[in-house]
Amino acid sequence: MPVICPRSRAGNPLDTIAAVNHDAYFTRIGERTFQPEQPCSGAWNPNELHVAPVNGLLVHALEQWLNERGSADGLGLSRLTFDYLGVIDFTPVELSFSVLRPGRSVELVEGAISQHGRPVLRVQAWRLARSDTRAVAGGTDDQLPAPSECREIEMDDRWPGDYVHSIELRAVGDTAPGRARVWMRATRSIVAGEQSSAFARWVLVVDTANGAAIREDPAAWQFPNLDLTIHLLRQPTGEWTGMDVRVAFGPSGQGLTSVALHDEHGHVGRAELGLLVRGR
Repeated sequence: MPVICPRSRAGNPLDTIAAVNHDAYFTRIGERTFQPEQPCSGAWNPNELHVAPVNGLLVHALEQWLNERGSADGLGLSRLTFDYLGVIDFTPVELSFSVLRPGRSVELVEGAISQHGRPVLRVQAWRLARSDTRAVAGGTDDQLPAPSECREIEMDDRWPGDYVHSIELRAVGDTAPGRARVWMRATRSIVAGEQSSAFARWVLVVDTANGAAIREDPAAWQFPNLDLTIHLLRQPTGEWTGMDVRVAFGPSGQGLTSVALHDEHGHVGRAELGLLVRGR
């Protein structure tokens, strides 16, 4: 979920968008410049962007940049850390990419999104060489029941904003305060008129875990996450992201959302989200 920040100085940016695209989260308006669209509207403040589709945009564009570099080198994404540096409104965003640590078997790359001349979101991603380790693979969590075996539920009964309307959500069994097992998938394109990889769409919804396992009423308590780190055991496939979510609040304003991540073939990794917890 997005970081709580003061209301945008531009007022309500949605009032200034001449043609709202309801079928995509972003529209490309330059080589690496994108216009946020209404389905990005956030849950804590509908006049600001939910960071989940912004994460998806970063991965979508990162993959394109890697292809432009000729990075068909057998390296796979192993860890992605997203740091949320400030509020993002509905004005255009600009993306940039760089290599922080080059290497043939290990590489660290960074992507950043800027708005109004300052960075608002950053991802650092480790890329590791692939090798055949099937003989020693093990230690993963049990596979979740398939999405087709789970019941559909809604998020918009507790959360405002258009982003939550764009997510298809299915529950694995019963939910409890701070505890849920769910499947999610986005129903919008990341960028209008562009094909995104299954991986970019899989990553897009992971940030939404914090809103799927509500520990306390968001009308009484705020608990936005400041970051998101994803560690992967393998590259996920398919259109559904499975999440086994646990949310814990500490005694002094800090919290943690911990997630076992799945695709339809089984456990693929973990995610951690650090929370700022405070009463309204």
